[in-house]
Parts: sequence; C-alpha cells; structure tokens
Amino acid sequence: MAPDFQRTHRPGRRDRENQCNTLIGFSTVGGAFSEPIVREMARKVERPIIFPLSNPTSKSEATAEDLIRWTDGRALVASGSPFAPVNYNGREITIAQCNNVHIFPAMGLALVASGARRVTEAMMQAAARALAANSPALKDPSASLLSPLKDSRRVARDIAFAVGIEAQKQGLAPKTSEDELRQRVLKAQWTPAYTNFSE
Repeated sequence: MAPDFQRTHRPGRRDRENQCNTLIGFSTVGGAFSEPIVREMARKVERPIIFPLSNPTSKSEATAEDLIRWTDGRALVASGSPFAPVNYNGREITIAQCNNVHIFPAMGLALVASGARRVTEAMMQAAARALAANSPALKDPSASLLSPLKDSRRVARDIAFAVGIEAQKQGLAPKTSEDELRQRVLKAQWTPAYTNFSE
C-alpha cells in the first residue's frame, strides 16, 4: 500500500465493484483503513481479513476496536502494534500481534533438524500452512489468529516438521522416515535451562 493512500484514495465505484476479502496495511498512515472502505468490504464478505501491520500504534491503519465494530464483529484482525482484546456484543475478541515470533525460530529448528542446505519458497509456504493449521480462530471466531506463546514450542515443532518434509521432497535434505524426522526435531529443539547459583 502506498504511503499516500489516505490522501489519494476515496471510496467510490471501484470500491463498490471490488470483491476484496483481505486488507493488509504497511503504509504507516494512521487511519488509512477508513470506516467507509471497511464497511463496504464487510457488506460483501462474510469474514473480512484485515491486518493493519504498521508500527507504532499511532501509524496503524486502523484500531482493532474500530475494525471489529465496523464489521459487526465478523473481521479476523491481526495487527503489527499490540491491541487489547475487544469486547463486542458480549464476546471478547483477542487480537493477535502478527509478527515472526512463530515462523523464524521454527525455520531455524527445521534447518538444524532436517539438515536442509537452503530455504526455498515452498519451504516457507509449508511453514505458513503449518502455522495456519494451528490457528485458534479455526475453531472459535472470537479466538486469536495466532496461537498463544505458551504453545509456541509445540507449534514450532509442527512447523519444523512440515518444513523438513518439504525440504526432503525437494531433495534439499537427507531422506528419513517421518518418525525419525519428528525425533530429530524434538532432539534439536533448545530447552532453556539455567543453573541456579544461589546459596
């Protein structure tokens, strides 16, 4: 999205004809996702996907609360800046902070465990699919898009396994059985353990 989006874009015929179901913001233009644009999208889409990803909060394309309200609580919202859960019609809707906290550590784990020689687009897609499969929002529309941090180790293993399988399919990692790959992922995952030096 262009930085001058807010100054140049006004809802009009193109918006009315558009069947867009996703808005992703990188503009750093606070308020770029205006109420008319979001409401028009929500009029045509049952479950709008809206990611105002710009930081800091003052540069976010919209607030989570506005997006939930403008879409009658139907939007799947994830943001670059942290937002508190939104209360709407008796539901508490958790807003995920969309960053690399799940993907990057899992990709590193996958490379170490599988012995892959490089990272490909297909491997990144496998990681994204594995992360998506762990989304709490699949079961509960009020839940967060991304898994909570308490589940990050389990999710990282799922992602690493999927990436390792894809690396093997592409001939970029030594062939193993699925069970062996799962064991390698488990063994390679770092566990923070600190020595207690107190007397």
